[in-house]
Amino acid sequence: MLGRLFISPWLIAVLHLVPLAVVAQGDPFAESGQADVDVVEQPGDSGPAETDGDGGKGPEQQAGGQGESEASADGDNLEDEYGFDPAEEFASEQEPGESDPWEGANRAVFRFNTAVDSWVLKPVATSYRQITPIFLQRGVSNFFGNLREVTSVINGALQWKWGQVGNDAGRFVVNSTVGVVGLFDVAQHMGLERGDGEDFAQTLAVWGVPAGPYVVLPLLGPSTVRDAPALVVDYYTNPMNHVDHDQTRYALQATDLVEIRASLLDVETLLKGDQYVLLRDAYLQRREYLINDGDLEDDFGEEDDFGDEEDDFGSDTDEDPF
Repeated sequence: MLGRLFISPWLIAVLHLVPLAVVAQGDPFAESGQADVDVVEQPGDSGPAETDGDGGKGPEQQAGGQGESEASADGDNLEDEYGFDPAEEFASEQEPGESDPWEGANRAVFRFNTAVDSWVLKPVATSYRQITPIFLQRGVSNFFGNLREVTSVINGALQWKWGQVGNDAGRFVVNSTVGVVGLFDVAQHMGLERGDGEDFAQTLAVWGVPAGPYVVLPLLGPSTVRDAPALVVDYYTNPMNHVDHDQTRYALQATDLVEIRASLLDVETLLKGDQYVLLRDAYLQRREYLINDGDLEDDFGEEDDFGDEEDDFGSDTDEDPF
C-alpha cells in the first residue's frame, strides 16, 4: 500500500501545493544571526554608507574590490573553458518579482531539494557514471528516451504538429523493433532525428494557458503553475508507468531518475554564484525555447531560428547543452 502511494500521481499533485502553503509561513530555512546594518552619513559623500553594528565598515567595504575581482576572474575562467558565462547567458531580462513572486518559499524548497540531492541522488548518479560503461549508459538513455516518444506523439497531435508526430512515431516504431526495445537509436540513421520532445505543459501553452508564477516543487524541482499539473498527465502518457509488475516499475523509475541526474553532472559545473537564480532563469528560458520550437525574437524584434544559424564559434547550435 505504501509502495503504491509513493509513486502515485496524486502524491505529485499534493507536492505541488506545498510551496503555496509555505508562502504564508515565509521562509522557514532563512539564515539568521546576521549583523544589523546601520546607515551612516559620511561627510563629503553624496549618499549614505553602510556600516556594521560596531561602527566599522561593512563586510562588503572591508573586502574592497576583492569580491569583484574574484567574481570577474570566475567569469573569465568560465568563458575560457565553456565559451560563455552562465551568469550572463541565463540572465533574465524580466524582473524577478514578475516571474517569481514566491521567491522566499521557492528558495526554502530549493535548499531542501539541494540537501536531498547532495546526500542521496548525486552520490548514486556519480557512482553510476563511474562504474557503468559509456556504451551501456548510452543504451539506457536511448531506452528511456524511446519511451518518452509516446508522450511526444500524443502531445504533438494535440498541438496539431503532424510532421513532428510522424517523425516521433516513426522513431518509436523503428527503435522499439530494429533498435532492440530502444537500446539503439537506429532511427537517426534513417533520417528520423530525435526532437526536443513535446509534453503536456507545452500543449497547454499552445492552447493559450499562461505560465503563471515560477515555483520549485519538493523533490521535483523547477516548474511553473502551468507546468506543475501537467506532470500528472505526462505520468499517464509514459508507458513505463503502466507496467503491471510493481518491482519492475519501481526499478525502471529509479533507473530513469538516476540516468537523468547523471546526465546533469557535467552541466552543474557551470553553475557559479547564485545557483537558484541561474537555474530559475535557465528553466524559464528553456521552456520558452521548447514552446516556440526554437523560434525566438531577438532584442530587435527579429525571429531567430537557433537550429539554422551558427554561433560565434562557428558551430551549429542545434544541440542544447541541457
